Amino acid sequence: MDQQAHNDDHEEAAIRGVKDIEAARTWLRERNIQDIECIVPDIAGVARGKMMPTEKFFAGSTLTMPSSIFAQTISGDYPEDDHRFQHHPTDGDLAFFPDYRTLTIVPWESDPTAQIIHDTCTQDGSAYDVAPRNVLKNVMKLYSDEGWSAVVAPEVEFYLLKPNTDPDYPLEPPIGRSGRPEVGRQSYSISALNEFDELIDDIYDLSEAQGLEIDTLIHEEGAAQMEINLRHGDPLELADQVFLFKRTLREAALRHDMYATFMAKPMSSQPGSAMHIHQSIIDRATQRNIFSDDDGEMTDTFRHFVGGLQTYLPALTPIVAPYVNSYRRFVRNSTSPCNLFWGADNRTVGLRVPNSSPEARRIENRLPGSDANPYLAIAATMAAGYLGIKKQIEPDSPRDYSSSNQISSIPRSLLDAVAAFENNEDIISVFGEKFVSTYRAIKLEEHEIFMSVISPWEREYLLMNV
Repeated sequence: MDQQAHNDDHEEAAIRGVKDIEAARTWLRERNIQDIECIVPDIAGVARGKMMPTEKFFAGSTLTMPSSIFAQTISGDYPEDDHRFQHHPTDGDLAFFPDYRTLTIVPWESDPTAQIIHDTCTQDGSAYDVAPRNVLKNVMKLYSDEGWSAVVAPEVEFYLLKPNTDPDYPLEPPIGRSGRPEVGRQSYSISALNEFDELIDDIYDLSEAQGLEIDTLIHEEGAAQMEINLRHGDPLELADQVFLFKRTLREAALRHDMYATFMAKPMSSQPGSAMHIHQSIIDRATQRNIFSDDDGEMTDTFRHFVGGLQTYLPALTPIVAPYVNSYRRFVRNSTSPCNLFWGADNRTVGLRVPNSSPEARRIENRLPGSDANPYLAIAATMAAGYLGIKKQIEPDSPRDYSSSNQISSIPRSLLDAVAAFENNEDIISVFGEKFVSTYRAIKLEEHEIFMSVISPWEREYLLMNV
């Protein structure tokens, strides 16, 4: 390794990640870190964990938390029909082990604080298959066993909002530096971005401090709607970055008296927010993209990958559209595709093939919402493509015309999606019965909680008319 490469590696390690526990001791001592956030993403992608003094982190005891953290709904409830007590009848502890590659600072804390993402194991040391990080690892092992490496690049949309502490009131765009909220559509507008210059500077600064590799930030179509693009790379590493970026963005927005939300559809009059996932596959032996042949044309493998997405994403919709609100994104004649057609450089279909060189040929899955857990969303899209390859599923004909007015294949409600999810044997074989049964129970419980709430529409149109 030459000196420049050594310096580059040292610079990266100085920001994010170390190799082992001894390197972690040095890293934390050099920065005078007193406290560490030991975190793990739960089913919803919420950061769970414990904060502890640095000396306790190195004391040798294993971090434990109850298994029920992976059976919580987004509201903090527990489903009765979740089968978790079948596996953990006393809600026993799980063991958590740090992934030192994720060690980084928490730049918004006033005292020197670090954070590190943990992996989840049972008490006997085996990986706990319900934990989202392990779910993604299991899917990527399928690729590794074939001699392949997957490459992904997420694009995550979000809204900035005026603070609102009363859930009965609709959400509104925030006030920018001009003193006025946005009202019209501002796709790719630089002046609209400039309305939030100070916040955007903080987003970049906080992200850079954690080694989050932001490629671009643009203004999207909605009022105060933005999109962040992350550089392509390893699926697990990119899922970690999306997970950390969501925390970072919320903290940055609060500094400026705003909310940042990844809800799929926060305002009825505005477009929804997506998490588009670009994906390709590299043969590790040759380092070539297996989606292109020697002549630069798409391969059978590429078509089968697309066929797998078309075949299995309907049953995986509860993962990429995990809440009742998620299905409000799927609207005809909108910028959010509500179908699973595919085509070259066609943003009106759910599966877009971007213009690229043969070496960079990829498929963009435009179905996931930004509310999806990034670990599970990436696992879902890669699992669907893998099944398509193994079963040699042919896609339908690519579309070179507008299809935004067509709804095809995608379940229109969470209940329909869960029914398809829990009954698909191929999905159960990939994700495991324990994960499928637990996830199913959580989604059904969340739907029941939603059904207990009376909406403004019901009060508006039923109160005096029926």
